[in-house]
Amino acid sequence: MADDRLLDVAVRRLDPDVPLPSYAHPGDAGCDLVTTQDATVGPGERVVLSTGIALALPDGYAAFVHPRSGLAARHGVSLVNSPGTIDAGYRGEIQVIVVNHDPREVLHLHRLDRVAQLVVQRVEQVRWREVEGELPDSERGTGGHGSTGGHAGAAGPARRGPGTTEAAAAATTTGG
Repeated sequence: MADDRLLDVAVRRLDPDVPLPSYAHPGDAGCDLVTTQDATVGPGERVVLSTGIALALPDGYAAFVHPRSGLAARHGVSLVNSPGTIDAGYRGEIQVIVVNHDPREVLHLHRLDRVAQLVVQRVEQVRWREVEGELPDSERGTGGHGSTGGHAGAAGPARRGPGTTEAAAAATTTGG
């Protein structure tokens, strides 16, 4: 019996030994992806790994390839273009660009090791509407990188950028 809450996605195994993407636990957002090849990745090096699968996502969806937290925590592994984006129209093999951030240890990956996770999400197409003059106001305004604080080493003189109000600058300077 089909579960109407699940999205049907056509998948093709390009390597007969590769398992279909699967969720490790109920409620997980990401499905595990494996590599089809052995790889040795030195410190600071990167490698493109094949996963042995291709997808046909429905229009209005995209898949995003994310790093696996265990590999990141234990071995300093990430994905160069994290998250990698797989568009609905792409029909080629999913590949993963792995980077070894560990400064000393070589990473050894083996065929069928889980190397990434795949998250499928609904995405919107946008019709861009150019406006003359200013954009509508918002509570955040133009505050960008670091505008909300949060880093213990960030104490110091207040930096004011465009859109910073006197009250916000005073609160930053006085710790309020």
